[in-house]
Amino acid sequence: MFRSFRSRLTLFFVAIVIVPMLVVTVALFRLISDNEHGQADARVAQGQTAAIGLYRREVERAGVAAARIARDPAMSAALRTGNERRVQTQASRLLRAQRLRRIAVVSRGRTFVDVGSPDATASAVRTLVESGGGEIGQLRVSTVTGTEYTRLVRRVTGLDAAVQRGGRTIASTVPGIGNDPLPRVGTLHVDDTEFRAASFSARGFGDQPVRVAVLYDTEAVSADISDGRRLAAIILVVFVALAFGFALLVSRSLQAQIGRFLAGARRLAGGDFSTPVPTQGNDEFAELGQEFNTMAGQLESRLEDLRRERARLQESVRRIGETAASNLDRDALLEIVVRTAVDAVSAGAGRATAREVPGAPLKQRAAAGHVRSFHEAIRGVEALSLESGGPAESERDGHAALAHPFGAGDGTVLGLISVAREGAAFSADERDLFHYLAGQASVSIENVDLHELVQRQAVTDELTGLFNHRRFQEVVTAEIERARRFEQPLGLVILDIDDFKLVNDTYGHQQGDLVLQEVGRVLKDSSREIDEPARYGGEELAVALPQTDLDGAHLLAERVRTAIAALEIPRLGGEGVIKVTASFGVAAVPETASGKEDLIASADAALYRAKHAGKNRTERAEPAARKAAPAIE
Repeated sequence: MFRSFRSRLTLFFVAIVIVPMLVVTVALFRLISDNEHGQADARVAQGQTAAIGLYRREVERAGVAAARIARDPAMSAALRTGNERRVQTQASRLLRAQRLRRIAVVSRGRTFVDVGSPDATASAVRTLVESGGGEIGQLRVSTVTGTEYTRLVRRVTGLDAAVQRGGRTIASTVPGIGNDPLPRVGTLHVDDTEFRAASFSARGFGDQPVRVAVLYDTEAVSADISDGRRLAAIILVVFVALAFGFALLVSRSLQAQIGRFLAGARRLAGGDFSTPVPTQGNDEFAELGQEFNTMAGQLESRLEDLRRERARLQESVRRIGETAASNLDRDALLEIVVRTAVDAVSAGAGRATAREVPGAPLKQRAAAGHVRSFHEAIRGVEALSLESGGPAESERDGHAALAHPFGAGDGTVLGLISVAREGAAFSADERDLFHYLAGQASVSIENVDLHELVQRQAVTDELTGLFNHRRFQEVVTAEIERARRFEQPLGLVILDIDDFKLVNDTYGHQQGDLVLQEVGRVLKDSSREIDEPARYGGEELAVALPQTDLDGAHLLAERVRTAIAALEIPRLGGEGVIKVTASFGVAAVPETASGKEDLIASADAALYRAKHAGKNRTERAEPAARKAAPAIE
């Protein structure tokens, strides 16, 4: 089948033109669809960003209005009297005068006054304080209703918008949207119309949360996809037609040239180097014939060159082995050694296996060639090497294999390098070269382990096994930057062992070290993989909590505090146990701090309050807004 050159050209044409073009067509149609949907999603994302900005602007406007109302003398006088009707009259006057949408005053958990539109949203909250410092209540002000806000979003972004509160749609620019939940990012169907939607949560009026979504009609996207696919199909059909015509012309020309060239090539295959290959014309076939003729005169000298190159290759392999002994990248080292060993001893395949930790199963870390074809031979020789603890070789089912172990200084085997090939056994020179390379790899692995040990010691506290103070400072700096970039929270917990000096003075510093070790173990066991527990200094420990807000940090602190209080630490050199407690301060970005120094300071201040409030407790840092907001007199 496909014996003629023409039939093979036809097959090649189908294989390299028709089939790829079909694949390209499918991929192109998919890319057109993905591109249009991507543009729609980008449009929705931009609209969402703009909607968030507009919502924040309305909240800021409400905050300015709230400040004006709080400073209004008539309003302040009415609030001091406590006369509900008088306060409501004054609130209604301010609502009209300042063109607000809703004003409410909440005192002692009860809504004292509430005037304006019930669908108002994007409110600001301000604490009302008497001149003597007592809190009157909270003032809640909104400058926009849900309907006004959705119309504003549509005017600015060109996209539809909807606002839901309590599972009910209070405003929308899309008729008939209903009360179906708004997806965070996804598709929303309204009657027979499909929209791409992106929503976000925000504070509505007072403590009522709302869900705001921007909506993009996908009908235009479907039309663009159809137009793009139609144009792509026309271009591809034209291309295939042109390719077929050129292939036909080339096929006829090549068939004639190949016939003349084949006769000359057969003479060369029979060992007749004296008869040159015909070289007619100035095309690539003529140049190929000339190269055949040149090759015939150089074959003998080339054989000698190959022998010299082999000797140089063996020397190069030895130099690579010496270089590998100083390499500190374990996986890269094993990759180089395996490939070099396979090439050096003309093996068909090879691999390197290693244990993650002593006693763990061996796992393949690097491979070269078709390892599966020699699987049984490689496994067999590796088993022999593990059993003997030294180099091994075997021959089975026409396959020859070599293995060399590498390990720790106490003779523990931590890994193996093995190669295999089909046919003749390995020569003595090949075995020596293979074992030399594997030995150099073993030295390098020891260097890697030593290097990693030094790295761990540089960032680890010897006593507790937690990160040290320097590592903690680096982690907090990096996590603060990541939290700002991705707008994610970052929690921080600082704890101090209560009356730790008394433990040292009463039972000795060795007993104090054991207390620190046990408390550090509790903190480490209670932390997630992404958390960063550290010894902050002395008897103070800390843990950075990425993607964790103030409430989450408080939960962790309470869990650790309870576990520490339940510890029963045995006394050294005596009977009984020691019980200890710890005090905790928690803080978080952005709820209580905006930067690294502020975060640590606020957590430390909360710890100080916990200590002075009776110890064995957890205190939260004060919210950033509370620390910055002035009182109203």
